[in-house]
Amino acid sequence: QVQLLESGGGVVQEGGSLRLSCQASEFTGRIEVMAWFRQAPGKEREFVSGIRKAGIERYYDDSVKGRFSISIDDARSMLYLQMDSLIPDDTAVYYCAARPHYLLNWRSRGEYDYWGHGTQVTVSS
Repeated sequence: QVQLLESGGGVVQEGGSLRLSCQASEFTGRIEVMAWFRQAPGKEREFVSGIRKAGIERYYDDSVKGRFSISIDDARSMLYLQMDSLIPDDTAVYYCAARPHYLLNWRSRGEYDYWGHGTQVTVSS
């Protein structure tokens, strides 16, 4: 069972930046794609960004395009999300997710086998 541990959340003012990290307990042979989801109070968990190992493919939700950047360090089993120009609507718990095989529907929560416990991001106006 792959374990994922997020870090890097916090409180930031509108326009500020944060960098989220996700450490995977195992990577080689166990993970093909990784992604970030988020869940705001009273809302469903939604896809933010996804990446295939070695950064072969990257996807972003329209709401974060141009502001967030996803990256992966296969050697260190680390996933990152650089978040710039943060706005209050970005406030949510951010979750790291992973899956051992390629997938077509990156936005579907059910496609991911492994989940972290989340890290809180709060953007104040």
